[in-house]
Amino acid sequence: MRRCLACDSCYSAGTECPGCGYRPQIVDGFDAYAPELAHGGGGFEASYFSELAALEDGYFWFEARNRLIIWAMRKYVPGLRAFLEVGCGTGYVLAGLAREFPQSRLYGSEIFTEGLGFAARRVPRASFMQVDARRMPFCDEFDAIGAFDVLEHIEEDSEVLAQLHNALLPGGHLLVTVPQHQWLWSAADERARHVRRYSATDMHAKLRAAGFDIRLSTSFVSLLLPVMYLARALNKKANPDPAKEFKLSRHVNAAFYAVMSAELRLIRANVRFPIGGSRLIVARKQTT
Repeated sequence: MRRCLACDSCYSAGTECPGCGYRPQIVDGFDAYAPELAHGGGGFEASYFSELAALEDGYFWFEARNRLIIWAMRKYVPGLRAFLEVGCGTGYVLAGLAREFPQSRLYGSEIFTEGLGFAARRVPRASFMQVDARRMPFCDEFDAIGAFDVLEHIEEDSEVLAQLHNALLPGGHLLVTVPQHQWLWSAADERARHVRRYSATDMHAKLRAAGFDIRLSTSFVSLLLPVMYLARALNKKANPDPAKEFKLSRHVNAAFYAVMSAELRLIRANVRFPIGGSRLIVARKQTT
């Protein structure tokens, strides 16, 4: 169902509230529920979307993370019907899910319309909208929602989790990935405008407080953690280059992808890594 951001009522169809007449503005061709933030919503630099779009295809981390997300979705939400990705960026994850779940209804939201332009070209069959995740225009709508490396950009992450809980159907699933371990903080986090890196304890507590049960929680980028730690430690010296992590040779990129593929095989075999550069959590909306 849709949730009116003006009168807070829920209604079944369309973008115009039958109670008060509220409807989203149109910004750059997209329904905009927070139009004042569409070109400068904070938490990220809109100019980075073009860099991301050029980098994602073929870069080991994005490809391996997509495979992990798709595996988790197939395992925990095999009959996916309606899915929303919050902070969908350039649509890279949605494109992967569109291939795996051709019958599902896919939606993407992003605070910046700059990103939505890339996403709409990448996944033409999905529906896209400009949304502030702290005020979601949905209630009891989706059987799954994804927030992939989004929460760390937002000060009010607990508010966002509460909003995502409301937007899910009873028993619906939330899939989240976040960067992990504050001791890995580096210039790359600052460039990406991260607010924090998470611990498993903190993330689990926030999810439970928002009304979720944890079904899966595992670190990833675990086998490569020593390399990641060393690279970040060395990059802290002198003048750090926040983009250095993305400047890999073809052979190094292929080797790292092979390591993360081995890691995924272990996760599929029920190995759960306690530490790693990132964490994946699958949580279910409590029904009582």
